[in-house]
Amino acid sequence: MKRDELTRYLGDYLEAGAFQDYCPNGLQVEGRAEVNKVVSGVTASVELIEGAVERGADAIVVHHGIIWKGANPTYTGGYRERVRLLLAHDINLYGFHLPLDAHPVVGNNVQLAATLGLTDYAPFGEYQGKSIGTVAQAGGISIAELTERVRKELQREPIVVAGGPARIERVGIITGGAQGELVQAIAHGFDAYITGECSEQNYHQAKEEGIHFVAAGHHATERGGPRALGEHLASQFGLDVEFLDVPNPV
Repeated sequence: MKRDELTRYLGDYLEAGAFQDYCPNGLQVEGRAEVNKVVSGVTASVELIEGAVERGADAIVVHHGIIWKGANPTYTGGYRERVRLLLAHDINLYGFHLPLDAHPVVGNNVQLAATLGLTDYAPFGEYQGKSIGTVAQAGGISIAELTERVRKELQREPIVVAGGPARIERVGIITGGAQGELVQAIAHGFDAYITGECSEQNYHQAKEEGIHFVAAGHHATERGGPRALGEHLASQFGLDVEFLDVPNPV
């Protein structure tokens, strides 16, 4: 398909213009006008871009692009190499941050909820007037069962603070670096909260406020959205799409 057609479709499908974000959402680096092969992934690192080059990609679609507010704007180091590779190989780079967290079908949060066997998703987690997370039903499982599901499905050992009730019903999810939004989960009276990262104060907050806190990895919790979006593009347009997972323990 044409690059401009893909750009419009992704922007509309993910409602990119509706979010006040830390970055521009959409086409961040312009490449060739025709798109057949797409690589999706979590972060537009040098390693991921090199993998896309090896696979003959015309476009890369990621959750973490290469342009961020407040970042060093000079073309040096790793940033220079990312841009050089994209331009040298005429590859389009699309980045969708909050829109890919919040989407009700291919979003990181609903995808993680589905992966963990949770049901009945609803919006949760307000940021700049938009809900970017998900609340889901766990059906009365224990924190041990929830931890085991995270361990099995994400293939990593989560940080768990078991501060909540014996049976878990409502679980708030905001993937990535949303440990600060534990306060929203507490305010809503959830039994558990899942995110990617953990801060020192989260331990005390969870224990004192009676909620289970699970930090399952920033990268690990945000693989679902890029993968699902790529599968959607393949189904919708017949594009050759490959999800490339560059391991990251954080």
